Amino acid sequence: APLAAAGMLIAVLLDSRLAVLVVTIMSFLLVIMTDGQVRFGLVGLVSSIAGIYGVGKLSQRGDMVKAGFFTGIAGVITIGIMGILSNASASLILISSTLFGLINGFLSSVLTIGFLPYLEGIFGITSAFRLLELSHPNNPLLKRLLTEAPGTYYHSLIVGNLAEAAAEGVGADSILARVGAYYHDIGKLKRPYFFIENQIAKNNPHDKTTPFLSTLIVTSHVKDGVEMAKENKLPAVIIKIIGQHHGNGLCTFFYHKALESGQKDKENIKEIEFRYEGPKPQTKETAIIMLADAVEAAVRSLSNQTPGRIEGMVRRIIKEKLLDGQLDECDLTFKDLDRIAGAFAQVLNSIFHTRVEYPDLSKEIKENKVVKEGERRKRIKNGRTGKQPAERSASK
Repeated sequence: APLAAAGMLIAVLLDSRLAVLVVTIMSFLLVIMTDGQVRFGLVGLVSSIAGIYGVGKLSQRGDMVKAGFFTGIAGVITIGIMGILSNASASLILISSTLFGLINGFLSSVLTIGFLPYLEGIFGITSAFRLLELSHPNNPLLKRLLTEAPGTYYHSLIVGNLAEAAAEGVGADSILARVGAYYHDIGKLKRPYFFIENQIAKNNPHDKTTPFLSTLIVTSHVKDGVEMAKENKLPAVIIKIIGQHHGNGLCTFFYHKALESGQKDKENIKEIEFRYEGPKPQTKETAIIMLADAVEAAVRSLSNQTPGRIEGMVRRIIKEKLLDGQLDECDLTFKDLDRIAGAFAQVLNSIFHTRVEYPDLSKEIKENKVVKEGERRKRIKNGRTGKQPAERSASK
């Protein structure tokens, strides 16, 4: 159980390949410690690798129980095979393999779940479990976003879906990309109505401010978000995403508004005054979130959201970020960017797809009502004369 638990912990916190290497070395050491008893090392190695495979793709805490189950089954099978090869009695093989397998699987999952939070705190590593906990809608910050800045909340959900799909396509951490996207705009909670997605049936406060002040307010949501994340003890990887998700990008709208306003000479209007402070994205996940953030807002603004226009806008935004140097410090390749564009387009087309236009049935319904009303009056008239239509025609 300790060997399997060690492998599962390393796989969750660091890397699956490193975990396989470590448990292989530990299995050899176990053989040496038991005076050459190969069966102990072999059982430990096989069951540990099964556990590592079990925690390979985590989506909920219940997956750790499944990993323990895989560990136990692997131990049962390995002990059973070794018992058969050693000509042991069938009943002994069945009892020993089943007992060892169940205990080993159960203890390995219990030890992993128990030690994981402490190791995360000691080494400052954020596991998939911690990220999944942060993605729960009941998290205080997400609940605040929903109630105080609902437009930002739903924007973040879509950005999360885009980022997750793109991250899977380029081999990045899809869980980190999705959860990071959920929190990337929490700084907007400080002044929610200064952001267009939250201005539902309200006047735009930027109409009463200068472009310079508007830029200061808008760009400050990054710094505000970092401070809020630290106050709420979010993991360091999430804080970095919040601080880097705009890079040192230009607030294009307010920059051009300043140029057109004529309040200052164009020569005195410096582009750097309308840029975010940075830094630029340092990881694939942060860069993907930056692109998803910009793409979602741009596509939503399209008047005619056809698949062709959506993909064209996606590729245009990615090209603009690339030419502006926002992707210079992360390790995304041109091939990655093409895959990201394809993933974005696929998700956005499923969200903004055109719907079937239902026919206007009001005319047909009105005609049917007239016909039914005529039939009803006929029945009433026939009832007053006491004759059926056939009898009246015969009397004539």
